Amino acid sequence: MKESNELIYSIPSSYRRMENMHIVFWLVKDISWCMIWRELGLAMFIPTLTISIIIAWRTRHIKAELAHNLAITFWICANGYWMISEFFHFDEIIVWNEFTGKHLALIPFFTGALILLYYYAVQRPRDIKRNQAVTM
Repeated sequence: MKESNELIYSIPSSYRRMENMHIVFWLVKDISWCMIWRELGLAMFIPTLTISIIIAWRTRHIKAELAHNLAITFWICANGYWMISEFFHFDEIIVWNEFTGKHLALIPFFTGALILLYYYAVQRPRDIKRNQAVTM
């Protein structure tokens, strides 16, 4: 068997169970949104967002994981805001020019995208360069 110098990332099983539960909450939230089950959708938004914040906090020491988990957290914020805007019927209200209430969800969507852009354009190349210098 060939040996690999590739780093191994492992997480405790309790963390994995929390991540799996997070997916369940997220799916129930989105199904509730689709079915217009307002109370359940709002109720599921809270644990979905909370767990994503906990996951980001737990992975804060691994830059790649933190960047992706923060992007997910901002995605859930945007997604939850959009859901709420539809549930309470301010999604079509004009806020500015042609932007409606639901378009405000673009702020957290873009925030998550900018975090990933920074990671891939700045942080990751810097880390690769640093690791290459260490192994030489």
